[in-house]
Amino acid sequence: MLSIASAATRKLASILAASNGVPAAVEALSSQQSVPLPQIGPQQIIGQNVAPDIAEKSLPSKYPLIYVYCNKLVNDLREKFRTFSGDAQMSIEARVSQDRLDSIESNLHMYVDAIASVLDGNRGDWGDGFFYGGGYEVTFGKVKHGGRNFLQTAEISFDLEVSAG
Repeated sequence: MLSIASAATRKLASILAASNGVPAAVEALSSQQSVPLPQIGPQQIIGQNVAPDIAEKSLPSKYPLIYVYCNKLVNDLREKFRTFSGDAQMSIEARVSQDRLDSIESNLHMYVDAIASVLDGNRGDWGDGFFYGGGYEVTFGKVKHGGRNFLQTAEISFDLEVSAG
């Protein structure tokens, strides 16, 4: 079961980091809205579940950052004779940090919009037994100290259908 969580995380991270993924979506939104946003490179999309304060102490952080991870696996054996047939609850955490409060929330909203547009464009079969039917939930966190002075996060969560073994 652990390999399913890792495979789902790698699959989602590769979709987000692809040439038509979040970097392209951020660039398109930035030009469409005429708002300068720091670009996101594939190296800023990380497949790991780590708290912001720990990440800042142990990893070099270049904001904005996107963390991708699997929160939970549910094997409800929907398909007979499969080892795993159920859901992987996936999370994408967008983190924005800057030295002023001005526009931190609106910038975070634009990154969330970019992630949502990538998810919307990738509904369906992801291959290797992973299927994304669409739909997600977004939770916005409060601004707090961290990063370059102020840090705000948003979590996008959704279920990925998995059929393996």
